[in-house]
Amino acid sequence: MSSALPQFGGPEEEMGKDTVVQQQHTIDDVEIQEWLESLDSVLESSGPEVAAEILERLRAHATVNGIDLPFTANTPYTNTIPLRLQPLFPGDQELERRIKSLIRWNALAMVVRANREEHNIGGHISTYASAATLYEVGFNHFFRGRTENFEGDTVYFQGHAAPGFYSRAFMEGRLSAQQLENFRRELKPGGGLSSYPHPWLMPDFWEFPTVSMGLSPLMAIYQARYNRYLEDRGLKPRTDAKVWAFLGDGETDEPESLGAITLASREKLDNLIFVVNCNLQRLDGPVRGNGQIIQELESAFRGAKWNVIKVLWGSEWDPILERDTEGLLVKRMGELVDGEYQKLVVSSGAYVREHFFGNDERLLKLVEPLPDEALRRLRLGGHDPRKVYAAYKAAVEHKGSPTVILARTIKGYGLGEAGEGKNVTHQQKKLNEEELREFRSRFGIPLNDEDCATVPFYRPSEESAEIQYLKARREALGGYLPQRKARSAQLSGDYEELFKEFLEGSEDREVSTTMAFVAMLRKMLKDQEIGKLVVPIVPDEARTFGMESLFRTVGIYSSVGQKYEPVDVNTLLYYKEAKNGQILEEGITEAGSMASFIAAGTAYATHGINTIPFFIYYSMFGFQRIGDQMWLAGDIKAKGFLLGATAGRTTLNGEGLQHEDGHSLLLASTIPTLLTYDPAFAYEIAVIVQDGMRRMYQAGEEIFYYLTLYNENYAMPPMPEGVEDGILNGLYRFKPGPGHKKHKAHIFGSGPVIRSALKAQEILADRYDVSADVWSATNYKLLRNDALRCQRWNMLHPADPPKKPHIESVLEKEKGVFVAVSDFMKIVPDQIAPWVPGGLTTLGTDGFGRSDTRERLRRFFEVDAECTVIATLFALAQKGQLVRKVVAQAIKDLGVDPEKAFPQIM
Repeated sequence: MSSALPQFGGPEEEMGKDTVVQQQHTIDDVEIQEWLESLDSVLESSGPEVAAEILERLRAHATVNGIDLPFTANTPYTNTIPLRLQPLFPGDQELERRIKSLIRWNALAMVVRANREEHNIGGHISTYASAATLYEVGFNHFFRGRTENFEGDTVYFQGHAAPGFYSRAFMEGRLSAQQLENFRRELKPGGGLSSYPHPWLMPDFWEFPTVSMGLSPLMAIYQARYNRYLEDRGLKPRTDAKVWAFLGDGETDEPESLGAITLASREKLDNLIFVVNCNLQRLDGPVRGNGQIIQELESAFRGAKWNVIKVLWGSEWDPILERDTEGLLVKRMGELVDGEYQKLVVSSGAYVREHFFGNDERLLKLVEPLPDEALRRLRLGGHDPRKVYAAYKAAVEHKGSPTVILARTIKGYGLGEAGEGKNVTHQQKKLNEEELREFRSRFGIPLNDEDCATVPFYRPSEESAEIQYLKARREALGGYLPQRKARSAQLSGDYEELFKEFLEGSEDREVSTTMAFVAMLRKMLKDQEIGKLVVPIVPDEARTFGMESLFRTVGIYSSVGQKYEPVDVNTLLYYKEAKNGQILEEGITEAGSMASFIAAGTAYATHGINTIPFFIYYSMFGFQRIGDQMWLAGDIKAKGFLLGATAGRTTLNGEGLQHEDGHSLLLASTIPTLLTYDPAFAYEIAVIVQDGMRRMYQAGEEIFYYLTLYNENYAMPPMPEGVEDGILNGLYRFKPGPGHKKHKAHIFGSGPVIRSALKAQEILADRYDVSADVWSATNYKLLRNDALRCQRWNMLHPADPPKKPHIESVLEKEKGVFVAVSDFMKIVPDQIAPWVPGGLTTLGTDGFGRSDTRERLRRFFEVDAECTVIATLFALAQKGQLVRKVVAQAIKDLGVDPEKAFPQIM
C-alpha cells in the first residue's frame, strides 16, 4: 500500500518502496483543550496527588516508547501557590504594616545617623529594605522562641540586614536608643552594636555569625541534620522545631551555599526552610543580568529534590492573571531576563506598559483599566504579607523534604531615587532631606519635615497599639528572637582515671600519636557520664586514622539505619550504619564536617546539651581549606576539639606537596579563642584533652582546642613527674643533658621531630662536648600570648613590680644557646624568640612538601638530628663559645651538603 503523505520540512517527492515516511501531526487547540479538561477532571475528582501520579506514569510510558521528552526542573515564572489555595491572613495586616514601617525607618535612621557623625562608618540599608516583609511575617506568625517546654526555632538571619533586627529589638524595648546611636561604634561609652551578627561581641543577642556569605546556608543544613541526630540518639525529645535560613540570591554563587543541598533532601530534613531574598542584585550589579536567577535556583533545588515555593507576584497581579485566560501573561513573565526586570523596577508606569505589556495587544488589553501609576506600584511577592504568609504556612506544614522559598523583592525597596533597585543601592549609606521626606511619606512615619531632617529614632508609647501588638505576637510565639542563652549543665566527672593509662607510656610498643588519641577516644565513648555526649566527626578518613574499630562499637549515624548488608559484614570491623549511630562520617567534605563540629560545639547554647565534638581530619585540609569556618567557630563560641591528623611537612612521608602540612599551626594561631597544641607524646595529649574537658565543660570557658596528630610510630615514654603545668603552658624540660660537659645548649622539640632533638642530644654529648637539654614545646602561641600579656601589663603599670611570663620564668636561669626544631614553619617557634635569653635559632619546614621517606625529607628541610647538631654548634660559635672550624668539620663529619638547595623556595 503506497503513501502519498508529504515529507515534513520539504516538498512532496516521489517515494520508492523502501522509503519510510513519518506524518507530522499538528495538534489543534480543541485536542489540547480535551487533554486539559481531562486533567482538570482528575484534579477535581481525585486531587493533585493522583494527577501527579498519572502525569509521571505518562512520562515514563513515553520514555519507554522512545519519546525523548526534554528535561526541565522549572515551573512557570509565577507563584507556586495560586490564589484559590491561598490561606486567609490571620493577623491585623494594617497594624503589622505600621510596625514594619517604623522598623524600616529606625533601621534607616541608624545607618544614616552613624554616617553623619562618623564619615564612612558603613552599614547597609538596602538589604533589610528588600526583606522587611519576609522577616516581619516570620516574627509575627512563625518564628517560635525558646521556652522551658520547647526549644524554639533556629533562625539564621541575613547578616547585611542587621540594622532591621536591631531596630525591631529597639521597638521591643530590648535595645536602647543610645545603643542604636552607637551602631558600628562598639567602643563608645554606653556600648554600641556590632556591624553584623557576632555572638562573640553580643553574646546574649546573636546566635549565629552569618555575614561571611555562603556559610549560614551550609551551617543551617548541618544544624537541621544535627537536630535529628540528637533526637535519634535520644539526647533530646523529638519536636517540630524548624531551622530557618535567610540568604540572598547573589549569595548562592558561593559554593558553600548550595554545596550540601543534596544532603538535606537525602536526609529528608523537613525541619529545614531556606528563604532566598531574590532581589536580583548583588553588590556590584545584577546577579544574572542575562539570565533568570530564580529559575536557575528552582532548577537546582528541584533537581536536588527540595520542595520549591516561588513567591514572585503580589496580590495586585491576581486580577490581571485571572483575566489572562490564554496564559499570555505567564508566558511573558518567563521571557524577560533579570536585567530587564531590574530596569522595569526603576522605570515609570508608562515604561512598564510599553516594554512589559506592549509586545502584544492582548496583554495591553489586560492592563487597560490601570493607570500608569498603578502599573508602577504593582507589588512583587516578597513585599506582600499575604503571599509570604501563604508560602511560610505551606513550608512549615510540608513533610518529607526541605523547603526553599524563592521570594522576588526589590533591593532598596522604599528608597526611591536614592537607590531603589539600582546597582549602587548595596553601598547606600546616606539620604538627603528630600529623600528622607519621601521615605517618611511613603511609609507613613509620624514626623514633620523639620524633625524628619534630623532622622530621629521613633518608638511609639508603651501603650500604643503598635507596641502592644508587637509584644503580644512575640509572647504568643514563645519570646524574643534573636536571643542567645548558654544554659547547659556543667559536667562534674573526674577524668584522671579515664586518662591514667596514657600517662604510663607504651613501654617497647611503638604507636603514633594518632593511635594514642583514638585509644583515648575509645575510652571516652565508654565513659558513663561523657560517653553519650562525645561526637566523633570524620570526613571519610576514619580508616586512615585507625578509627574503624569504632564502627562496630558505636556505629555510624544514619537517619534511616542500614538498609543493606555491607560487603565486609563477616569481618570484625565492618561498616556499620545505625539510626542511633554516634560517629558522623561526613564523606569527602571538610566544610560539611566543620559545620557539624559547629553545630555540636554550640549545642550547649542551642539545645542546652553539652555535646563534645572531636573532629579529626587530614591536617592539610583544615585551616588552609576551611579557615573561614574555623574563624566563625571562634565567633560563635564553639567548644570542642579539632584534631589535625597526618600532620607535619616530613612526617607524612610519600604524599608530597598537596598533602604535607607545615603551616596549620601558624594559621590556627590567628583565632583568638583557639588553643593550638603540637604534642609529641601520648601523655601530653591526655593532659591536654583532660584540661580541655575541665575548662570547656566544667568551668564553662568558651574556647576550643586544636591538636596536631602524627602517623609516625615510636615508643611512648611515661610522663615525667611534675610536668603537667609545663605541658599546658607550652614548654617544659623533657630530658636534661648529661653533666660535666664544656658547653651548654637547649633544644626545643615538638611532635615527632622531638626525636631529632633527642638524637642530636646524644651526638652533641658524645662528639662535641655539649650538654643539651631537650625541652618539649607544646604550644608556642600560648607562650607568646602569655609574654605579650605580661609585657603589656608592665608597660601600663611601670611603678608596680613587673610580671614575668612563663617562658622567662623557666628559662631565665638557664645558660647556653637555644635551638628550636619542629615539623612546621620556622615562624611558629620564632613567635617566642624575643623572650628567649640570647635569642633563638629555629629549624623548620618552610617551603612546599615533597614525596619521599621521612629520613630524606628531614634532611631536605634541615630538621633531622644532624642539622639540629649543626645549628646548635653554629649558635655556640656565634656566641664565641667554640671556633667556627668545629662547625665546618661537623658539617663534613655528619654528611650534610653545604651547597644543598634552599628548601623554602625549591
